[in-house]
Amino acid sequence: MAIGERIRFFRNLRGMTQKYLGQVVGFPEKTADIRMAQYESGSRTPKAELTETLAGALGVSPLALSVPDIDSYLGLMHTLFTLEDRYGLTVENGENGVSLRADPRKGTDAAELSEMLTAWAEQAEKYRNGDINREEYDRWRYNYPKYDAASGYGKVPSQELSDAMVEAFKDRLKDKRA
Repeated sequence: MAIGERIRFFRNLRGMTQKYLGQVVGFPEKTADIRMAQYESGSRTPKAELTETLAGALGVSPLALSVPDIDSYLGLMHTLFTLEDRYGLTVENGENGVSLRADPRKGTDAAELSEMLTAWAEQAEKYRNGDINREEYDRWRYNYPKYDAASGYGKVPSQELSDAMVEAFKDRLKDKRA
């Protein structure tokens, strides 16, 4: 799916109009819907800074907007072939159909992909079991890795937050040092 289709998908998911989203990201009211229509149709491609702003307005990671173009089955197949070459993804026939598998023994990239897929499988299982609802599952997926505590990609606190926490707890820290 091209970036314009992803923008449309998330905009509709959030119940936003093109005009509203355009205004939220800073376009003038008069042209906001036209500009968004241009991005969604693919006649214009947002630059990196605008992609970041759009992602923030839509509540998703910028990576969720700029996924590879898999508009055709052939394009999808070649994407999967690339994943096989780069990350050791394997395809297998089994009792329940065809499965894709990441073998962590096939190198660092394969191990990393395997960890990520394992985290995804855990969230999908939580959703299937009713431990989390669809909104929580989608929030995890569309902001990955932001809400994945197990990955090494989680955000660290900002320096400002870190300084505020040190300040708030400095008396306790002094007591423990003594």
